[in-house]
Amino acid sequence: MRISSILYSIRQGVKNIKRNLLFSLASVGTIISCLFLFGVFYCVVMNFKSSMDELENSVVISVFFDEGITDENRSLIGEQIRLREEVNTMYYISPEEAWENYAKETYKDNYELAMESFAGDNPLQNSDSYEITLKNLENHAEFVQYLRELHGVRKVVSSEQTADGVSALSSIVTYASIAIIAILLMVSVFLISNTITIGITVRKEEIQIMKLIGATNFFVRAPFIVEGIVIGLVGSMVPVGLVYLMYDKVVDYLVSKQSIVQNLFAFVPAGEIFSVLIPVSIIIGIGLGLIGSLVTTRKHLKV
Repeated sequence: MRISSILYSIRQGVKNIKRNLLFSLASVGTIISCLFLFGVFYCVVMNFKSSMDELENSVVISVFFDEGITDENRSLIGEQIRLREEVNTMYYISPEEAWENYAKETYKDNYELAMESFAGDNPLQNSDSYEITLKNLENHAEFVQYLRELHGVRKVVSSEQTADGVSALSSIVTYASIAIIAILLMVSVFLISNTITIGITVRKEEIQIMKLIGATNFFVRAPFIVEGIVIGLVGSMVPVGLVYLMYDKVVDYLVSKQSIVQNLFAFVPAGEIFSVLIPVSIIIGIGLGLIGSLVTTRKHLKV
C-alpha cells in the first residue's frame, strides 16, 4: 500500500471509533476489564508459583547409606544421583551435622547441655545422608523408587503425601487460570466483533461504492483493522498501570502490616513481574483487536 492509502486507512479507522463511540468504549472497557483480571491473575499465579517453588524445595528426600560404607561408594552414589535430570539440589549431611540438627530441634533450650553430654559419642554416627530436592514433584515417586534400588542405600525417607498434594494443587491453579483467562479473551473478541459489525453496517453504502470504483479487499478492510488495533492498544495500556499501582500498594501493605502473610509468602518483585506482563498485555490487547477485526470483516464484508 502507498503512504497515502495507509494514512487514509488510519483516518477512517479513527473516524469509525468516533462514529460508534459508545460501542468502542464498551470494547475498550471489556479489554481493560479482561486484561486487568489477567494482570491480577498473573500476579497471583507468579507469587503462588514462587511459594510453590519454595514449598517444593522444602520437600526433602533423605538418602541413608549401609553401615560401614566406604567414602568411595558414598561418592559413587552421589554421582549417580547428580546425573539425574530431576535433581534440583543435593547436599551431603555428615553424622556431626545430623546430630547437631537433631539436637537443635529436639532439645532446643537444652541444646548446649545435650551437646556436652554426648561429646565424643555421636548417637547418629551412622546417620549421614544426602538431602535432595527435585525440580518437579511430579517425578517424586519414580525418583524415590530409583533411589531405593541403588546399591549401598539402606533407607530413603520422603514425604510422598506432601509431594502429591503440592503437585496436585499447582496443577489445579494452572488449569483454572488458563480457563478463566481464555473465557475473558473470548468475551473481548466478541464485543470487538460487534463494534466492527456496526461500523460496517454504517458504511455499507460507502463500501459498495468503493468496490464499484475498484477498491481492493484489503483497502476496504484496512480501516476496520486499524479500528480494532487502536481499540486493543488503548484497552491494554490502562489496566497495566492500574495493576502496577495496586500490586505495589498491596505488597507494601501486607509486608508492613501483616507479618504473618510476609512469613508465609515471599513476594515476587514488581520489576520481575511487569517486565513480562507489560509487553504480554500490549500484545494480547492488539491481538484481540486485530482478531476481532479480521474475523468480523471476513464474515460481514462481501468483498
